[in-house]
Amino acid sequence: MIKMIVTDIDGTILKKDFTISNDVINIIKELQKKNIKVVLATGRMYCAASKIAKMLDINTPLICYQGALIKNSYGDNKTLYVDPVKPNLALEILKVLKNKNIHTNLYLNDELFCENDNEIIKNYTNKRLIPYSIVDNLLDLDLNNQVNKILAIDFDTKLIENLTNELQKQYNNLLYIVRSTKNFCEISSKNSNKGTAVNFLSNLLNIKKEEILAIGDEDNDIDLLKSANIKVAMGNASDKLKKEANFITKSIDEDGFVFAVQKYCL
Repeated sequence: MIKMIVTDIDGTILKKDFTISNDVINIIKELQKKNIKVVLATGRMYCAASKIAKMLDINTPLICYQGALIKNSYGDNKTLYVDPVKPNLALEILKVLKNKNIHTNLYLNDELFCENDNEIIKNYTNKRLIPYSIVDNLLDLDLNNQVNKILAIDFDTKLIENLTNELQKQYNNLLYIVRSTKNFCEISSKNSNKGTAVNFLSNLLNIKKEEILAIGDEDNDIDLLKSANIKVAMGNASDKLKKEANFITKSIDEDGFVFAVQKYCL
């Protein structure tokens, strides 16, 4: 029997136009009435993810920054788990990205900073309804102040693919580096992935792996699926994620989340 569903947000329940269908909203309500916990696991910052949780009336803890931060979504907003990037490693990564002239988002204590007020950051923040601050130099900021994540963004998908591969080789066993979309390369602390976060929450909530369903759409959801018994990839998922899944549901535009939940939980 499934007691907890852990779902990615973007591309899984949230469409490309940043809307959530009524069918997804209604089935999440139905799940909660049956005491099946629904947990959001995302690369998003807490202030962005919490807005989605409140819209869906989800009161379970939120997994943010690929698992680097877990906080209560309602009430006290208590931090349950945090694992920031070590300052020396954050400094190295920022220097690498600066030398390559790649747009960089730096997340410090759940605040977003970047150097250029360009089309990339405006498009990124407008769609997610989050604030940001422009600074002259990210290297001048206090990196001891909880670096939640570093995000490299470029419209050139091949550049991001090559960057991800390069950083993964260079920082193997030092950092968690993954493509969360074709345009995003995300850098967080070594043990910060969605799978580690799910294991932490399942122990906290006394839920077994056999009682968990996980669903996602991108490479950063591979560890998420590994943490669950029922591993679901969206129809629009990456090829790597589909290989990890034991069920491939319909696409985001066909409400694949709803189809999977109906099959396994309702």
